Amino acid sequence: MAAHNITADSIAAARGGGSLAGRFRHYVRTRPEGGIVVLFVLVQMVCIVAGLLVPAQFRYLIPANIRVTLQSVTPLGIMSLGVGMLMIAGEYDLSVGAIYSFASVFAATTTNLYFGGATNPIAPFLGMVAGIAVGVLAGIINALVTIKLRIPSFIATLGAMLLWNGGVLLYNGSAAVSFQPGSPFVNLFSGQIGVIDAGFLWFIGLAVAAYFLLHHHKLGNHFYAVGGNPGAAVAIGIRPFRVKMAAFAITGGLAAFAGMIAMTRVSSVQPGGGQGMELQSIAACVIGGYSLTGGRGSILGAVLGTGLVFTIQDILLLLRAPGFYFDMFVGALIVLAVVMNTAIRRKG
Repeated sequence: MAAHNITADSIAAARGGGSLAGRFRHYVRTRPEGGIVVLFVLVQMVCIVAGLLVPAQFRYLIPANIRVTLQSVTPLGIMSLGVGMLMIAGEYDLSVGAIYSFASVFAATTTNLYFGGATNPIAPFLGMVAGIAVGVLAGIINALVTIKLRIPSFIATLGAMLLWNGGVLLYNGSAAVSFQPGSPFVNLFSGQIGVIDAGFLWFIGLAVAAYFLLHHHKLGNHFYAVGGNPGAAVAIGIRPFRVKMAAFAITGGLAAFAGMIAMTRVSSVQPGGGQGMELQSIAACVIGGYSLTGGRGSILGAVLGTGLVFTIQDILLLLRAPGFYFDMFVGALIVLAVVMNTAIRRKG
């Protein structure tokens, strides 16, 4: 009985005595997204209070601002889900921005030229399938080059980024491509429900699916095992090549899908529209608590990390700050997030 009491007391102490505040502290210290949850809530509280106190000067809470922010979050958020899973598996993909552009251009051109364009109601759906297939194929190629040739993924995908960027220009030139799908397609991927864009609902749905994949499926467990301790993963029968190939393929497919969500909203696609998004997606994951060495991260962290990046952007726009301030604040936020997460893990 005494031993039981000691064990129960130690567990209660570790969890803050069982109180709500204690359990929250335990969550913040033990979960990878713990630090970003606190920071995200604090930033939102400050913005909401400012929006209520000075609504004419700081229009954070008006429906138009909320709508535009949610639309802006969606493409990068979807991309970050894939990039985050790949980071958990211990790899990087710097070509996701280029895949985003190439797959979108490929989907738009195949829809317009080969599937009948606006005259065929299923044409944009066929084009989307073709674009996602290109993204998945690009991810598999990245995996083969990285793993089979034993080239660090940072270098392999840096080369792939330049390759796909050049491929867009070779395939289509530098002109924008029009994408005019019918109403069913537009309503499904870019319709509005109040202030909420259909694309944002896709982002949330994919985030939920990614959560169950990571935490309730064998493949997700293998991502964490391979990224956290490759030697131990091999010892228990996990095949890192297959696991990492799946992670690369998912990342490429989600990057392609993100590009097509964006082009549906604006009815066109720019060949260089994805440039810079690869670093932004990695930044969102790092801010969300992902480890740079693999084996640690959560879907909630990627979602909140992306949300915080665009919240900072929105604040600067509402305050009419110069555009270059955005990169400066995001850079500072990355450093702050890493310091905060490191300090929290040490205390835990």
